[in-house]
Amino acid sequence: MKFLTARWANLFLATYAVPEALLKPRLAPGLDLDRRDGQCFASLVAFDFLDTRVFGIPWPGYRNFPELNLRFYVRYGDLRGVMFIRELVPKRLVAWLARTLYHEPYLATPMTNHVRETEHSIEVEHRVQMNRRTHRLRAVGSKPSVVPSSDSLEHFFKELQWGFGVVRGRLMRYHVQHPTWAVYPIAEYEIDLDWSKLYGPEWAILQGQQPLSTILAVGSPVEVSWGQKLG
Repeated sequence: MKFLTARWANLFLATYAVPEALLKPRLAPGLDLDRRDGQCFASLVAFDFLDTRVFGIPWPGYRNFPELNLRFYVRYGDLRGVMFIRELVPKRLVAWLARTLYHEPYLATPMTNHVRETEHSIEVEHRVQMNRRTHRLRAVGSKPSVVPSSDSLEHFFKELQWGFGVVRGRLMRYHVQHPTWAVYPIAEYEIDLDWSKLYGPEWAILQGQQPLSTILAVGSPVEVSWGQKLG
């Protein structure tokens, strides 16, 4: 059953190798951490929600907005997916609905986003106001876009079809369907944020670190299913 449809556009992913001990306490029962070359990962993901519809209904004032989330990678048997540390949007109603219906860790906070395109490049910039600081992410990609191979690092981090959470102590999953995303080769990027202020003091270990991977994905229409409780 489709709960939400939208177009996710211009997704900037910055991925970091993180200690297992940082993720284990957040791992839902029944899931395992998804590793590559023995490492665990978390990604900052900034993107635009466009033409958003809930149960097919476009809500005026809530169709287009940015999101910034921090996610980590998990497995449920052979299914690869993600869990979220925190998801930020500028719309209070969007955050409330996601917390109420999906029990996802959404918060509403002031945010702005800008996209600048030319024939040969695209630049995206996100600013988040939180805890008396402006946090900023910026990426410039080159055109044309390309589709990474299925065994590439880019494919590993961007092609996930399952989201997982916990509802009243039970594992829940939901399906996210979209075609394989092309990417703009990254020409430059900036990440200026305070990890402690956005995600808590334990995340200060990433302050000043360079990401293992950066991706600027074109995006596509997406369909998100109604959540299904497992076990």
